[in-house]
Amino acid sequence: MPEDLRNPNPNVTPLKNRPRLPELWFKDNQLKHAVFKMQQNQKTLTVRAENPFSLLSDQTLSLILSKLPISQHASNSLVCKRWLSVQSRLVRSLSLLDWDFLESGRLTTRFPNLTEINLVKACFQSSGNSGIILSHKLVSIHIDSKFVNDGFIDEGILLDPDSVDRGLKMLASGCPNLRKLVLINASEEGLAFVAKECVTLQELELHCFNDMSLKGISGFKNLQILKLVGLVDGFYHSVVTDIGLTILAQGCKRLVKLELSGCEGSYDGIKAIGQCCQMLEELTLSDHRMDGGWLSALSYCGNLKTLKLQSSESVDSSPGPDEHLGSCPTLEELYLVRCQIRDKDKRNMKALFLVCQSVRVIAFQDCWGLEDDVFRFASLCRRVKSLSLEGCSLLTMHSLDSVIPSWNKLQILRVVSCNNIKDGEVTPAMAAVFSVLKELKWRPDSRSLLSSSLDGTGVGKKGGRFFKRA
Repeated sequence: MPEDLRNPNPNVTPLKNRPRLPELWFKDNQLKHAVFKMQQNQKTLTVRAENPFSLLSDQTLSLILSKLPISQHASNSLVCKRWLSVQSRLVRSLSLLDWDFLESGRLTTRFPNLTEINLVKACFQSSGNSGIILSHKLVSIHIDSKFVNDGFIDEGILLDPDSVDRGLKMLASGCPNLRKLVLINASEEGLAFVAKECVTLQELELHCFNDMSLKGISGFKNLQILKLVGLVDGFYHSVVTDIGLTILAQGCKRLVKLELSGCEGSYDGIKAIGQCCQMLEELTLSDHRMDGGWLSALSYCGNLKTLKLQSSESVDSSPGPDEHLGSCPTLEELYLVRCQIRDKDKRNMKALFLVCQSVRVIAFQDCWGLEDDVFRFASLCRRVKSLSLEGCSLLTMHSLDSVIPSWNKLQILRVVSCNNIKDGEVTPAMAAVFSVLKELKWRPDSRSLLSSSLDGTGVGKKGGRFFKRA
């Protein structure tokens, strides 16, 4: 090598042969990892700057979404997958329309925190594109004309009990915190599995079942509210007798509210409920098929406070002698809604007021056949503090004048749409009652009220004011 190219100082490494600083760094694997993480953090900060919600935890985001109105929940779920997941965990109540969504496991995966669910509509295998809608106050579904048979829908449109049980097992396993469940056509096995898994269930509504299937509800240790729907006109017809009511009474001793809709039974069934369900406070009978004599069994309901009769063609066909009726001393409220009171039921209404003579609240709403002779039996109740009459078009002022002044504790009076009660027939005794009431709603004659409100508008003048010949 020429002398001019030689290193004048052999103890110093030439600059071009020295290792660069990055080469020294990357000889250490931990140092390489640190540099890589710094680069990733820079990218993450860039992304988070574009989406500030990514800085929030799921718990914080859930709290924010829970404060938004319900009308925005659907649009919130469309923002991104994360928002869909967080919003779904906030859903507590759901009405299922597609049974496959439950059996596939998607329902419990997407909504793991459900506390209330209605499965009735999903159990009807009907075409959602059909233009025929069969509607009832309890059920409303789309059907095809081929599914109607002898006034009821064909049994083939309803899921069989085995399919319902499979869905119930998947639901109970994925949503163990259920508190309210509405279902149809379930068997004893399916109900028993739900009772085992969902120990916090407090409210249950059963449609289309029989006596033996009620054995499954004995496992619900915390059940407090129960509704049984045996018959729904045009949909299904299942028979529930005293056997089923006795099974119910022995298995659900902590019931507070019980509603029997379209159920059969008699004195024995109501007596068993009264003796076993000692915490029962509210009993509702809707469209009942009870045999004569059930009314006297109410005396066994030692804690009953509210009795409701809805859409019943008869109160009690054969209540028996007055001296054998007994009474319900704890009863405070009596409601009759859309009930038919025929001529032969006049004596039966007397039996009803004898059993319920301790009530403090009486309400009649749209009761067909409620005449003066029937309403006078209400004077048997001496402790009435509140009276509500709505849509009772056969009542007159004479019956009110013979009953209401005798109620010295009356504080609330509501009379609405009772067209035979006229303002001009108010007696001095009734006027004296009005003066001491705490609350008075007096609109008996809806036609006169409408006429007075239309005075001066020209409405009801046969169009003469608006249509003139040219």
